Amino acid sequence: MIERLSLAAVSGLLAALLAGCAIAPKYERPAVEVPNAFKEASLSAAERQRWKEIQPADDLARGRWWAIFRDPALDALQEQAMRANQDLKAAAARVKQARAMQRNARADRFPELTAGLGANRQRAANTAGDSASTGITTLWRAQTGLSYEVDLFGRVASELDAAGADTQRVQALYHSVLLALQADVAQTYFLIRRLDGEALLYDHTISLRRMSLDLVETRFREGDINELDVARARSELASARAEALGVTRQRAAAEHGLALLLGQPPANFSMPRQPLTRISVTIPAGLPSSLLERRPDIAAAERALAAANARIGAARTALFPQLVLTGTFGFESSELDELLRWSSRGFLLGPLLGTALTLPIFDGGRRQAGVDRARARYEEDVALYRQSVLKAFDEVEDGLSALRLLGEQTEAQDTAVAAATHAAKLSKVQYEAGSVSYLAVIDADRDVLRHRRTLVQLDGMRAQAAVQLIRAIGGGWDAS
Repeated sequence: MIERLSLAAVSGLLAALLAGCAIAPKYERPAVEVPNAFKEASLSAAERQRWKEIQPADDLARGRWWAIFRDPALDALQEQAMRANQDLKAAAARVKQARAMQRNARADRFPELTAGLGANRQRAANTAGDSASTGITTLWRAQTGLSYEVDLFGRVASELDAAGADTQRVQALYHSVLLALQADVAQTYFLIRRLDGEALLYDHTISLRRMSLDLVETRFREGDINELDVARARSELASARAEALGVTRQRAAAEHGLALLLGQPPANFSMPRQPLTRISVTIPAGLPSSLLERRPDIAAAERALAAANARIGAARTALFPQLVLTGTFGFESSELDELLRWSSRGFLLGPLLGTALTLPIFDGGRRQAGVDRARARYEEDVALYRQSVLKAFDEVEDGLSALRLLGEQTEAQDTAVAAATHAAKLSKVQYEAGSVSYLAVIDADRDVLRHRRTLVQLDGMRAQAAVQLIRAIGGGWDAS
């Protein structure tokens, strides 16, 4: 009866010990302030009330979001970039590394089994003091070893949780690199097309100024005007040519950057000249709460938090006892041909106490410092997570306001171009009639070029702002 009571007491003590083994802190996503709607977005009252629990969706396919621009050339460039970009391949390799580290952490849940074969050759020392020599003996061994750490306080489980969260973080970073690559390709493509539009504008301007120079030189030869008008016309033509070369230089640099995104040497890549046409697309920004689900960089920051939380638990286990069970089984013999006989067998089981169960007593505060460091790292990751959320909201608001204001600015610029073009025509008529000097023609021509170039730049900026907004909201979307 006493033995049964003792057994029950030991079992109860062991159960209580194991029940208190879960020392890792429970992970909860930090709270962040989420507005009901974006300031720059126009949503109905019903849409503003569409609240739901946040469920990370960073691993969902983003789709071919660039297809909204309906540009086959852009489609081809995106496919090429996703096949050959080296940064994307490096990010994919980092995912493989993280998965391997996760498998490595999972291996600690299982015993480690080893096998070995070897021989020791020795000569015993002569302690008798006589002249007799001791013989040289050879001892052959063939044995297997077993080692297993009993996860009493959850160190292995915490490390596995941290490795799993790290894998998810790296996967989210891969999606972030992919989205950034797609956006960079689209923005660089639209930049090149915008510069093509500016180059076409300068070609037209140079042609007109050359014709004006021919006209002025003819009038000068006929004695209708003085040489000053000729000098001014030549200056304006040279100025347009110089500015055109500046646009060509910018296009070359942009083309080289696009080649890098496509994984090609710049010398092997070129794009045909194709001016940008005006783009008008509608991009649903959605709700701020959905942004936390869709942005891969936010998901990566949140997974870093989960990993840091798990590592607090792993650091805490260093303050508690560690139990490692070991054992060996094999054969020993001084003769090789007798090594595998049953009579040559031997085994060793590690003790259940003593060296198998280690308990830290004094280490100068090293283990507690490890716990404090893990907690501080978690606090750092909390701040980084909240900052990434704020940055995401800022980028979406910037994108929405940019599209809205650029649209209004483009409308105003259309009016300015029309007015400047009309003024230029009037100045030429008045110059030919002799009522104004050639300087008035030059000023009017400069205004037309400036306003038209600004309009081309606005069209390019609108296309790039649309891409930036898509990137800010986390990629593409479906009809739902």
